[in-house]
Amino acid sequence: MTDKSGTMLYLNGVSVSFDGFKALNHLSIIVHPGEMLREEFMVPLKLTPGKIARAIGVPRTRIERLVREETALTVDTALRLARYFRMSDGYWVNMQGLYDINMLHNDTARQAEFDAITPLAGTDIPVNEAA
Repeated sequence: MTDKSGTMLYLNGVSVSFDGFKALNHLSIIVHPGEMLREEFMVPLKLTPGKIARAIGVPRTRIERLVREETALTVDTALRLARYFRMSDGYWVNMQGLYDINMLHNDTARQAEFDAITPLAGTDIPVNEAA
């Protein structure tokens, strides 16, 4: 199984298409991108935060904070990691997005705020007649 870019996600020897959030959400395999970087790339490839940071042109502390799961993955760093590991641009970005959505759904106070939003009724949505 691959997505349009052919990206596969390998977790503990199991390959899953990173076509999106459905496959991972269904399997409840939602990890912080820093955990993925640490466990599935750094450990097996014997990479240090310093080596990755030098290779992708970012401060070492950015990678250290990321793999300690102290900070979110920025789009800039995500694209740099994707290039370095020869992955699609969306691989790391999608992982961070999925992680953020999962954290939101597990935060009952924040979820209550979103539940209080009344969706726009279908008839209230403006339609562009020229299209």
